[in-house]
Order: sequence, then structure tokens, then C-alpha cells
Amino acid sequence: MTPYKDAFPEPCPPPPTVPEPTVLTLPLPLYNPHAAGIDIGEAEHWVAVPPDRSPQPVRRFGTFTADLETLADWLLDCGITTVAMESTGVYWIPVFELLETRGLQVMLIDPRQAKRVPGRPKTDRLDCQWLQRLHAYGLLAAAFRPAEQICVLRSSLRHRQMLLTYAAHHIQHMHKALQQMNLKLSQVVSDLTSVTGMAILRAIIAGERDPLTLAKLRNPHCHHSEEEIAKALHGTWRAEHLFALQQAVELYQFYHQQLTVCDQHLQAHLGTFADQSHGQPLPPKPRRHKKVNEPRFDARTPLYRLAGVDLTTIEGIEEGTALVILSEIGTDMSRWPSVKHFCSWLGLAPQHKISGGKVLSRRVRPGAQRVAVALRLAARTVQHAHTALGAFYRRMRSRLGAPKAITATAHKLARLVYSLLKHGSAYVQQGLDAYESQYRERKIKAMARQAQALGYTLVALSTPEVPRLDAVVAPIVTSNRLCTAPSSLQGKSVSS
Repeated sequence: MTPYKDAFPEPCPPPPTVPEPTVLTLPLPLYNPHAAGIDIGEAEHWVAVPPDRSPQPVRRFGTFTADLETLADWLLDCGITTVAMESTGVYWIPVFELLETRGLQVMLIDPRQAKRVPGRPKTDRLDCQWLQRLHAYGLLAAAFRPAEQICVLRSSLRHRQMLLTYAAHHIQHMHKALQQMNLKLSQVVSDLTSVTGMAILRAIIAGERDPLTLAKLRNPHCHHSEEEIAKALHGTWRAEHLFALQQAVELYQFYHQQLTVCDQHLQAHLGTFADQSHGQPLPPKPRRHKKVNEPRFDARTPLYRLAGVDLTTIEGIEEGTALVILSEIGTDMSRWPSVKHFCSWLGLAPQHKISGGKVLSRRVRPGAQRVAVALRLAARTVQHAHTALGAFYRRMRSRLGAPKAITATAHKLARLVYSLLKHGSAYVQQGLDAYESQYRERKIKAMARQAQALGYTLVALSTPEVPRLDAVVAPIVTSNRLCTAPSSLQGKSVSS
């Protein structure tokens, strides 16, 4: 029987010779040899230390205060000097504050930095070990946390914002109760919480049902007449809806009473900061009518003493906006290497996504960063301002639309804030005429280059007035010269 050919295989060729690499691959150096990692949870914390520090390098601890004290003692016994932790919510705050008081360097990291490797099992034990390893190699960056005194201010201001949110919910409850009784007060009063609106609501709760009597509570500055208001106050007056209206009004008033107490606490805490103004007087500023939800005290003076500069000199930034900015970032701008890092941290800088030489996206990072929200609101208020920022906003809006113009103007405001807090130089307001003059010069140079490329020469007809930014310029061709005229001359004959 003839054997198969496969029974006598041919000798295999020798394996190819792999050339040795010219560059030696060295292991990653340990930047933090005394590092630990903590995976924070609501009911338990998992902690990992280097394997040579303890017979049991990974341990689980509870979340009671006694358990946290045991955790800190164990880390100190293991010779740990720096800790990286990952958490959601506010579960990390007690651990963070306790470890800081024990002298450890604590870092709260963004979960995106410690994203697990694909294919690796996802458990709390493995997560804390992975954090410890990344932190030991110096591959993690700490999240921003201001100084302790600023943290107290930030906490109080966020609590104040929460009170405003709760009060706004009860305004919606007022609207609902009125609509169910077919009382169209919201159609004749611009705001239910205005002087006229609250006077009528209190009278309704007190038992008044006559529309003519209720209409006489109208404020003299109200745009609608007594007859119109009385016509809107004919309703069903059902008992269950009146009870809901009473509850909503009382809760609204209660939250505003708490706002007054919160403002007093904020004012007292602002007085504890060191004076950074070096005795320089605060420059005067025109008085304006305060809005309802703004702090009920003069916040401009203590903020000037806190920062050493007056942020309200920037267009669009009022006392409430400056209070939000300083309570969130503080005054130490060395935490960001440059103004570009600061704007990127705020989420106001575009994120370039390029692949294969093609731009995939240049959108800003989504998110509700509190400083960025405050700057966007400030940017929205400069659209009608006769300033350089107002002109910039209108020019961006004509090109890109309102949403992108708001982001671009907020980016400019962020750069101005960084410059003021970083260098301490007074912000010199650039006038609208100077900005438009610079814009006109750039426009003329661009048109001259275009005319030269087409074989024409750009010649000025006379010395015209500086056109506004919203003026439309139309080309007029006369023989071999290209001249420009404002839109008011379009369709009319112009002598060459």
C-alpha cells in the first residue's frame, strides 16, 4: 500500500531572522512609587496599594466615619503619600477631606482618564488596582478643585441657586392653579411675581373674589387697564385649586425668605477674604436696576477686594456673573498653564477631530459648566451694546448664527477674565468706533487684493464716513476702476 504524501512531510524552511530593534524599549518609570488608588462607592470603598506594601494590597472599607479613619490609618502605615480616586456624585467628598487633613495628596480624576481596557473584566477590585497603576506611572491628571475658602463660597452660592430653582417650580404651580380656574392673570400681567401679580394673588388667598376690586390693585406702571384685568379675573373659584394656589404662593414666599438668609451668609463669608485691592479705590460705575434674583447686597465691593480687579468693567458681566466666576475658579490662575487651557477647560474652545486629513468635527465639548453658562448668558446681553464686544457678536451672528456667535463671544469674555485675574491689569474698554475703524481697514485691504487679482485698482471716491458694521457695501465698476459705495447708493447712477 502506497503511503500518503502527508506521512513524509517535507522539511520546513528555517524561520526568518527578525532584526533587533535599534531603539531599546524601556519600562515606564514610576513617578509616584507611593501611590494608592480608591474606587469610591456609596456603601463601600475599594483601596489598592503597591503589592510590596501589604500582605493584602487590596482591601474593602465601609463608608462610616470610623471606617474612613481606619482607611486613612492603613494608607499611612503602608507609606502612601498620594492617592487617586474615581467617583460619581458627592460620595468622594468625605474621603477627600479626611485624607487631606491627614497630610496626603489627594486627586479626584475624570472617569474618562481611567477608562478600562477593552476585554478587561469590570469589577471594583480591578478598578482600584488599575487606578493605582496609572497613578504610579503618572498618567492621571487631577480634577480642578479651588482653595478651601473658595470651596465654602462655591457651596453657598450653589445652594442659593438651588433655592431659586425650587422657587421657580412653585411659580409653575401658580400658573397651573390659575389656568384650572380659568383665571387669565398671566395674559394681562407680564410676571406673576411682579408687584401687581403678587398683590392680586395675596388678595385672592385672603378671600377676595370680586374682579373689579382685584383689578384696583393694579400698579400704575402696568400696561393693561383695570377693565382688561377685571375681565381676565372671571373664573370658577374651585376650592381645591384655591388651596393649591395658596400652597404655591406660601412656598414661593418661604424660599425667598431663605434666599434672604442665604444672602446674609454669603455677605458675611465674603468679608473673611484678604484684601487684594492694596487700598486702591473701586472705580465708580453707573447704577442700574437690580433684577429680582440677584443677591440682595452690594457684591461688587467685596468681590473687588477678593480679586484685586473689577470684573464688572467687562461688558456683559454684572455682579451676579462675577460672583459665579470667582466662586467657581477662585483667583489663582496658575492652575491653568495658559489662556488656551483655561478656555478648553471651560468647554468654550472647539475640539478638533481630524482623521485622514479630513476635519470630522470642530464642535465644542458638550456640558453645563457653571462658568461657561454664566459667560454665555453674559455674551447674550451684549448683542445691542455699542462696544467692541457687541460689534463682534453681531458680526459673528451674521456669519455663523446666534448659537455660535454666543459661544464665540463667551470665549472672548473668558480670555478677558483670564487676563484680568492673571496679570491684574485694568481692562481698557475698546470703543466701538475704534473697532469699526480696524474692521474697515481690514476690509479695504482684502478688497484691494481681490481687485488687483482681477486686474482692477481700488480707488476711494472721497473721504466717506466710517460705515457701521451692518452697512452693506456693493461694488461699482467704472471703466478700469473698481469703486465701492454704500448700500444707500445701490441702483443709482454714480459719476466716474
